Amino acid sequence: MAQAMRPDPGHSLFATDGKPHPLQDTLLGVTLVLGILSFVTAQFYDLHLLSSWSGLIGILTGAYGQFISVTTRERFALVVGLGLAGVGFYLGMAHGGLFGGVISG
Repeated sequence: MAQAMRPDPGHSLFATDGKPHPLQDTLLGVTLVLGILSFVTAQFYDLHLLSSWSGLIGILTGAYGQFISVTTRERFALVVGLGLAGVGFYLGMAHGGLFGGVISG
């Protein structure tokens, strides 16, 4: 028996199952913001502390978000944020790392 599909615009942008996911949406937003911050600041050599730390925290929040995500839209956006955070983290590490210049050995 054929089922009629009806769009339901009253729910969250990321929740395709019709239920609210506040924790998952929060982790998604944090991961995207940290990923963008990390990626943009990684383009500047002197901002390696900011890019490496924001990338590391973005990777950790994105990984936990992937672990508890429910819908495909959440997972897709988390992968984008994780990718940006990963690139920013590794470029920040290449430019001086998490403690470069702060701790002298």
